[in-house]
Amino acid sequence: MTVTPAHLRALASRAEALTAEVRALCGSAPNGSPEPDHLAVARNAADWLARGAADLERAATELAQLQAQPCGLPWRVCPEHGNTLASRAGVSTCRVCGRTWNYSQLGQPCVEPVTWKVLDRAGTETRMCDGHVLGARAAAAGATFVRLDQP
Repeated sequence: MTVTPAHLRALASRAEALTAEVRALCGSAPNGSPEPDHLAVARNAADWLARGAADLERAATELAQLQAQPCGLPWRVCPEHGNTLASRAGVSTCRVCGRTWNYSQLGQPCVEPVTWKVLDRAGTETRMCDGHVLGARAAAAGATFVRLDQP
């Protein structure tokens, strides 16, 4: 079985549910319970489960980043605003948000992660990032845009 970010997130969700269940059980014990040491152990276990859930979420995010394919289209874009970059002296700046990158956009392949599959009318498939899709939506009449499953 291949481990996916979705699998890790599902495990994290289960760990969060167990954490809540253990904490609820500890909270429902009557005051002056004859087994306070056992409740302390259970509370400690709930803390470990919570940390485990957070670690699984972090691992899912890191795995998704490792598995992400770069867009690779032959020019870079602002990931939020698309083809809005201006380059000068090795620095690219988004004309909308002002965000900067220390590279010239010209002739540099896009390194943003692929998040979309675009099918043109002829059936040609191109995979691209969020920023490139913004421009493609305006230019590719009749194309089909399919959001890839984001882990």
